[in-house]
Amino acid sequence: MTLTSSTTIATEKASGYLQQLCKHFGHKIEVAFTPQTGWIKFDFGRADLEAVPTALKMTATAENEEDLARLERVLASHLERFAFREDLNINWES
Repeated sequence: MTLTSSTTIATEKASGYLQQLCKHFGHKIEVAFTPQTGWIKFDFGRADLEAVPTALKMTATAENEEDLARLERVLASHLERFAFREDLNINWES
């Protein structure tokens, strides 16, 4: 069974954050990205990212609820660290 959740985060810096996330994780795991889209393949799931002019869209996919929650936490914590100057609203929805 595959589980998915997604979030859309309002920011004018979506493309920059997408690229920063992918470059950060790309040192250790498989990633691919352009300024508008990207994906990150973790051992416990996959993140798909899309930058639009006013938001960063992230979709998390995993095989079970525990891995999905872990993936959501990893993505959110890293994004919050990179975007410390912004007050981002990250709400995951299944």
